[in-house]
Amino acid sequence: MPGASTASLDPQTRSVPPLGGFSPGLVAIELRRLLRNRRTVIFTLVVPVLFFLLFGLNSAYATNPVGDGNESAFIMISMALYGAVLATASGGAMVSVERLQGWSRQLRITPLQPVAYIAIKMATSLALGLLAVVAVFAVGVLTHKPVMPLGTWLASGIALWLGSLLFAAFGLFVGYLLPSENVMQIIGFSLMLFSFGGGLFIPLSQFSHPLRVLATFTPLYGLNQLVHYPLVQGGFHWSWVANLVVWLVLFVAGAAWRFRKDTARV
Repeated sequence: MPGASTASLDPQTRSVPPLGGFSPGLVAIELRRLLRNRRTVIFTLVVPVLFFLLFGLNSAYATNPVGDGNESAFIMISMALYGAVLATASGGAMVSVERLQGWSRQLRITPLQPVAYIAIKMATSLALGLLAVVAVFAVGVLTHKPVMPLGTWLASGIALWLGSLLFAAFGLFVGYLLPSENVMQIIGFSLMLFSFGGGLFIPLSQFSHPLRVLATFTPLYGLNQLVHYPLVQGGFHWSWVANLVVWLVLFVAGAAWRFRKDTARV
């Protein structure tokens, strides 16, 4: 019947599926779509590896002791972090292309909940982030330059991968906020600023005191400190965790807000 068909397409009258529509099947579909973009995959894997080869193998300082390892291991973790956040942010920002193609209009007639859709996008971005971490660590193993205990390799690798979830949310937020022709340029520039401001490329000890204070409020500061902690050790500060959690909540909330706004326009 026409009336029944129309009602069945009305998202207001359809029941919400378990977990708001989140499912492994949808994650697998999104992952296949993400991996088809070879330029993004190659860029997010090659750039951090090249940075490690350029800066992490310098014989002038690579073997200098740092915590339980050496300077090469410290730089390897830094470049793996950069690769992971670049990969997850790029994966999340792919929603800007979907908006251009009208995918948001299709989602409007489904019972898929905004939080579930964001969770799906973040899960697929994490998969790409894992590839970036593995690529940099694998090159580190092959070069035999980074030195640190096996437990530190595992702890830092897991922290890198899970922590990059923050920038999957950032990519989603920016992808829904900006038009597709600008989003990747904005993300690339923002991540560069975050990396310098959070002490990823330049040690915070080289900053002036006002800049060091300002750095503690940047999105990459807490994550940068946490992923290096298994190697450097020393005093642990819960402010690092607070920084990570606050920015994650802000980016997830922003992405959900923009998703609702985007689908409400159709």
